[in-house]
Formats: sequence, structure tokens, C-alpha cells
Amino acid sequence: MFMSSVDIAVRALRQLEAEDIKVLAKIEVDMSRHRYVPERDILMMSGLAEKEIRYRLEKLNGLGLIHRWVGSYIGYVLSTAGYDCLALNALVKMGVLESLGKPLGVGKEADVYDGLTAGGERVAVKFHRLGRISFRQTRRFRGYLLDRRHVSWLYQSRLAAEKEMEALRLVHPCGVSVPKPIGHNRHVVVMGMIEGDCLFKFKEIPNPEAVLNEILENVRLAYLKSRVIHGDLSEFNIILTPSNHILIIDWPQFVRADHPNAEDILKRDVWNIIKFFRRKHGVIRDLQEALDYMKRPL
Repeated sequence: MFMSSVDIAVRALRQLEAEDIKVLAKIEVDMSRHRYVPERDILMMSGLAEKEIRYRLEKLNGLGLIHRWVGSYIGYVLSTAGYDCLALNALVKMGVLESLGKPLGVGKEADVYDGLTAGGERVAVKFHRLGRISFRQTRRFRGYLLDRRHVSWLYQSRLAAEKEMEALRLVHPCGVSVPKPIGHNRHVVVMGMIEGDCLFKFKEIPNPEAVLNEILENVRLAYLKSRVIHGDLSEFNIILTPSNHILIIDWPQFVRADHPNAEDILKRDVWNIIKFFRRKHGVIRDLQEALDYMKRPL
């Protein structure tokens, strides 16, 4: 039976001791300097006895949390499940997350799971997976990576999560219809529950003009009150809830309103939505009128 990296991480967490987590964390740190972290470095950084280190590495490798490489030296690298394990362990210790449930959605750049907080609140747990697309594409589309020549899949995903949490914390208090930010660690963001489906999945929606108006109002609210532009808005990241209201998700490409290309990015976001509603639901809206509305004072 196929097991996702999250499944592997959750199963492994029950078997890990503090020393195992310590070894995983040391490998994570040294991956910024090595493609494969030398065994001797792990030994020096951990402060554990050589025999114990070898035991821990064998255990972690067997659980699928690290990969062993043998070349001019013996080295190790975190697997996706190993990175998931570190993030989940931290979120549980922080009191942000209590348990993980079924997957809510799997995409090119993220996996989203149902979860529960320690207080019993249902949440969405998003694992950023930027390593699934090519590094060239990642650098091309994600401005926050353009100043770094070498960025691992691990660090790319971590930056995406940090950006998304930053955006949610900016727009949510201003009343923009987005998931509530709850917490994050490494490449994982915990947010309010997401119920419904993306707009592109609906053949028909009740009162599409009202839905379009609600989307544009939320884009305007983010722009005027939070000074934030989504940066990648489309029918693929707008949720239509069971109550026929919208929720805007996937914010790691957001820019601020003082960004040099802010006007063009806002125009592209608005046009993507107008074009979709025209093509799919026959709702006609003038682009320039919509952009003028974006800047009309609240």
C-alpha cells in the first residue's frame, strides 16, 4: 500500500526518541553546506557517542526519514518524510497541533491535511512541496528566491510557508476572507479549516455575479487595508464554500502595494478572475472599471 511522506512521518513519530529528533535536526542544519551530510559531521555536531550515532542513523534510515549515500564518504540527507517529521514534532510541542487526519487535497506545490489543535479545533495543515516542480521554474515564478543561487527543496518550501503565514497574518485581521492563521513551523502552515472546492471544479455556481463581486471586494480590501496583493490569483486558489461564499487561499507569492511591479501584478490578478467568469459563467466585467474600483477609498 502506498504511503505518503506525511503518513510515514506520523507513523515514525510514535517511535522516535529525543536523540533521534536531535540527529534529524543536525542533518537539517548541515544540509545547507552539503548535498549529503558526512557521518563524521553528524557525530561532531550531535555530541553523542559514535556507537549511538550509528544506531540512530540506522534507525532513521529504516524508518524512511533519511537517505544514506555511499561515495567518497558516507553521508545522509533528510527525506521529505524526515522534514515533515521535524515540523510535526515542533508543532505538537508548541501546542499548535494535536493530531492529523485525512488528506484534503494534493497539488503540485502542496499537500493539505485535516487536523485538530490541542483545543479540539479543526484545522487545515498545509505542507509546502516546492521540490515537486523544477528548480528553474521555482526561481522563475517565485520572486523571493531570485537572490539565491543555491536553494534546496527544503529551504524553498520553508520560505514559501513563511511567506504564506506572513500574508495571512497581514490580511486576516483586516477582514479579508482567508483561512485564519494559527501557526507554522518549517514548511508547514496550520490554518483555519478549508471547506468547499476550488472555483474551477464547479460546472455551475449559484449567482456567479455575486460571487465575482465578493472576490473583487476581498481583493480590494487586501489592497487598501493590508496593502497586499495576492500575486497568483486564479480560479485554482479561490474556494467556494458550502454557503456560497469565497475563501482566498495560497498566498506565498504575495507582494506589497509598494512593490515596483505592484500595478501590473494587481492587474494580472484581477484579469485572471474576470476572464474566468466571462469564459465559464458568462459574467461580463470591464477590467479598467474593476481596477478603478480596487483603488476607490473604503
